[in-house]
Amino acid sequence: MFGKTSEGSTGRLVQLCAGYFLFYVATGLIVKYFTGSVDGAAPRMDDMTFLAYNTFGANLTCLVPVLALGWWRMKSIRPIRVGAWEIPSELLYIIPSGICTAVVIPTTTLMYTLPISVMVAMVIMRASVIVIGRVVDGIQIAQGILTKRVYWEENAAVAFAVLAASIELVGSNGAKGGGFDFLHNRAAVVILVSYIAAYAIRIYIMNYYKNTRPKGVPLDNRAFFATEQISASIAMIAMAAFVYFSPRFITGWGQLHQVAGFVAAIHSPMPAWMWASLSGVAFGIVAFFSVFIFMFKGRTATFTGLVNRLTSLVAGTTATLLGWVIFGSKFPSLQNWVSLGFVLVAVAFLTRAERKRTKELLAAKEI
Repeated sequence: MFGKTSEGSTGRLVQLCAGYFLFYVATGLIVKYFTGSVDGAAPRMDDMTFLAYNTFGANLTCLVPVLALGWWRMKSIRPIRVGAWEIPSELLYIIPSGICTAVVIPTTTLMYTLPISVMVAMVIMRASVIVIGRVVDGIQIAQGILTKRVYWEENAAVAFAVLAASIELVGSNGAKGGGFDFLHNRAAVVILVSYIAAYAIRIYIMNYYKNTRPKGVPLDNRAFFATEQISASIAMIAMAAFVYFSPRFITGWGQLHQVAGFVAAIHSPMPAWMWASLSGVAFGIVAFFSVFIFMFKGRTATFTGLVNRLTSLVAGTTATLLGWVIFGSKFPSLQNWVSLGFVLVAVAFLTRAERKRTKELLAAKEI
């Protein structure tokens, strides 16, 4: 499984999923360590403080290697000339994808700081990505960009994956802040819509890049990732500067606990800020695996989105179980186990789809 594999092979896909799973679990445990009430842990941080430090570390984890290794050097299939410079035309849409990434990262954590059930937040984030992948395939098939068809097994896996995510809603409606009461909260709606819109645009762009490569031209996913991360970093620095200085010119802005927590994290760093920043390394590594799964060669957006989200669902349950063993935190609920059962059914359908797709790609000599 961990030996040498070829681009677009099932073995390579399994390797990416294994890496994503391991570091996603590590990220889940790290978050619990810093923001939970674990005996002997570093001083407890609120969500926004941890977000500031963790995102800083994660961003450096992504940015430093791609700059040092020169991944940003892209071999364009359609270079364009701007003045005296010749630049890849792909930058015209990869940079916007990076800006969308800069929106997705903070809104993911912000969802958990709002008056909204954590379970509902998780359902929205996971299910939306699954559905977006299928919608993107439908759009790009209609546009003639995607020439592959979506197998019925992939559609079946979508149904079970959405069930796996939605099962967490069982029992949450009666809880405080449960259900969909957050729809009456303007900030929550804006953040939710921003998250879904940014992810939709990003997934469309990823698959546009992948599906418009001429036959025989290798996918330069490393250059895509590097360009996206560079533009995302610049966008996040601009966003962080805006939030930090916003209380000075926006009345009442500094009274929002999310803004206050972020400003305090920078203005008055906690003693454990360096360790919290280092904790972002795992989250940063997750980003590598996540993007490479989304952009996996020869697969539909439906398939790669499912693989990405299902891996995160299994990793989330695993992190919860390990948190119970290591930290004595809450044991996985009945909903978690039922959700895992639906995940396994979805995986079974995806396995059938992968076998069919592999035969198709081998016959077309695409892998």
